[in-house]
Formats: sequence, C-alpha cells, structure tokens
Amino acid sequence: MRKLLAASLGILSAVGGFVDIGDLVAAGQAGARFGMAHTWVLLLGVVAICAYAEMAGRIAAVTGRAVFDLIRERLGARVALLNLIASYLVTVITLAAELGGVALALRLATGVPYLLWVPVAGLAVWLVLWRMRFQLMERVFGLAGLALVVFAVALWWLPTDWAALGRGVVLPTESGQGWGAYWFIAVALFASTVSPYEVFFFSSGGVEERWSPADLADARFSVLVGFPIGGFLALSLIATATVVLRPAGVTVSSLEQVAHPVVLAFGAAGLAVAALAFFAVTFGAALETGLSAAYAAAQYFGWQWGKRVSPREAARFHTVLLVSVLLGVLLLLTTIDPVTLTEYMLIISAVALPLTYLPILVVANDRTYLGDRVNGRALNLLGAVILLVILAASIAAVPLAIGTRMGE
Repeated sequence: MRKLLAASLGILSAVGGFVDIGDLVAAGQAGARFGMAHTWVLLLGVVAICAYAEMAGRIAAVTGRAVFDLIRERLGARVALLNLIASYLVTVITLAAELGGVALALRLATGVPYLLWVPVAGLAVWLVLWRMRFQLMERVFGLAGLALVVFAVALWWLPTDWAALGRGVVLPTESGQGWGAYWFIAVALFASTVSPYEVFFFSSGGVEERWSPADLADARFSVLVGFPIGGFLALSLIATATVVLRPAGVTVSSLEQVAHPVVLAFGAAGLAVAALAFFAVTFGAALETGLSAAYAAAQYFGWQWGKRVSPREAARFHTVLLVSVLLGVLLLLTTIDPVTLTEYMLIISAVALPLTYLPILVVANDRTYLGDRVNGRALNLLGAVILLVILAASIAAVPLAIGTRMGE
C-alpha cells in the first residue's frame, strides 16, 4: 500500500503529461487517421520520459534540490535564463490549453458554452494550488484521472478486430494520409509525452515531499508505475479511435468526438465517465503546469518556493503562480480554440526540448552533486540516444508544421 501511494506523484505527472487536452485530441486524430501506426512513438515517449524522470528524481533525492535550481548553478546564469524563458513561455501556453480543456470538459457535462467556464476553471485551479496540500492534490487528481481506463474497457466491449490492431502496430503505414502528416503527428505526440514541465514538476515535487537517498526506490517505483500507466491510457485512446472513428472517416476536432467510442459502448453512463476523466486529466495537468511555471522562476532567481511554504514566506513564488494562471485565462478569453492552441504549443515545446533534457543528462553525470549515484553506462547510452531523437524532433518540428499546414 505504501508503494502504491508513493506512485501517485508519478501517476499525476504521467496522466497530466501523457493525457491532457492536446493528447486527448492528438491521440484521437492519430487513431482516426493512421490507426495504430503511431504506437511506436508512444512507446518511445514512455521510455524517454521514464529515463529522464528517473534522473530528475534521483537528482532531487540525493541533493535535496530541484533540477532547475542545479541547471543554473551547473551551466551558468545566461544559459539557464534562456532555458527559463523558453520553458516558462511553453508552460504558460500549456497551462492556458489545460484550462481550456477543463472548460471544454465542463461544457461536455453541462452544455454551457466553454468560455463561461474559463474564469471558473482558472479560479478553481488557483484555489486548489493555494489551499490544498500537495500530497492530497497529487493523489486526488492523479488517481481520478485513471477514470480514462473506461476507454480500455470500451475497447474490450466493442467488436474489436484484434488481429487488425496488431498488424497496425507491427506494420505502420501512412494510410493514404501522406507521410508529411504522419511525421507531424509523430513529432507532436512525442513532444506531448516528454514535455519540459513534467520533469520540472516531478523533481520539484520530490523536494516538496522531502525525498532523500532512502526514497530512491520509491521514486523509481513512481516512475516505472506512473508513466507507463499514462502511456497505456493514451494508447487506449488511439485504439478506440482506430476501431470506431477511422472506419467512419471522422476527423477528430473536439472532445465529443474523442468520447464517441465510449458513448457507443456504454451510452449516457459512458459519456458521464468520459466527461469526469477529461475533467480530471486536464485539471491535473493545469495544476502541474501552473506549479511548474512558478517552480522554474523561483528556482532560477533563488526565491523561497513550494506549496508547503505559506504565501507570506514565499510571496514571489505564489505571485508568479497567480500571474501564470491569470495569463492562461486571459489567453483563452481571446477566444482562441484550446485544441488549436495546444497543437501549436506541442510544436513550440518540441523546439524547446533540448534546452531541458541536455542539462538533466549533464547534471546526472556530475559527481560533485551525485557522488557515486551518477548515471551508469547503460542509462547514459539510453539517455544519449533519446537526446538524439529529441534533437531530431526539435529540428523537424517547424518545417513539418509549415509544410503540412499543421498536419492537414
């Protein structure tokens, strides 16, 4: 039981990182347009985030300091400032998209226009971040997001051709949609699984929970349980879209369409569970991104930070948190579509990925900080290969976005 509870931080990180508003639609689009052809991308993303989250968690447990704190010290103020600016902009845009996802989930449940829910979502996120204890927050919203398992159940309930699904995994093709669009979705899906805020949140959360070297086993358990669960849930979304939406020729552009396979399987009850799941994962991701924006700024400037610290003692940290939420709300009130916003955010995130993951690999090999707990050869090899993939995705993101008109 203790280990299961310890995994909740990893579950919140994974559900918020793998399955947010962008991933709900992107996974639906991938399945509806290309079937199971992007399964390998999702699996690669799971391996990548597990490897680097383990490094980030180990850094936090051994040093008692979060990743961004050490990035400035190890690489210098100028390089870290570039990292901070890029990470903060991407994270705030992501926060806006997640708040939009919360509003869209509430619209799905109530029928009330989503823009009316945007200020309510922003206020609710800020109140939870301000008042709810960190441990309770991660367990409530992380575990509530597991309601997405309804998509896996629906896949078993529906008349599914398992052999055809298997062939789609083993023999991926562009399915007449064009290789440009195929690779655009591949880059976006990969970027969504390794978003920078995930490792910032995970390592800072470890400091919040006062991890020490004695907690390394629990931290690894969090990574190896939580993130694969997020990957499994995302794969379920792709599979149900493959079974239901692809034969109908549906192009996914809304949460209603993403939820359609569950509604087809279970009717109104399925819609209710899907709406709850969408709310939980987008709200959890909004919490994660809001905290990550404030963590990065406070750690760079050396301010007192943390949810465990009162607003009076960490006024600047809580101010950045509030301002980030307000910026997210204001961005949505321009009436930009949250789904479109997130698709653009994923491309921007892909470009910024090397700025986050290269420093983590550097710090994880520095004996000044980690002593004999630095990376082993196998993990360094894996980390280097993943970093090359990240660099390739970063270089390809903008040309693919322009050349395919955002995957059209």
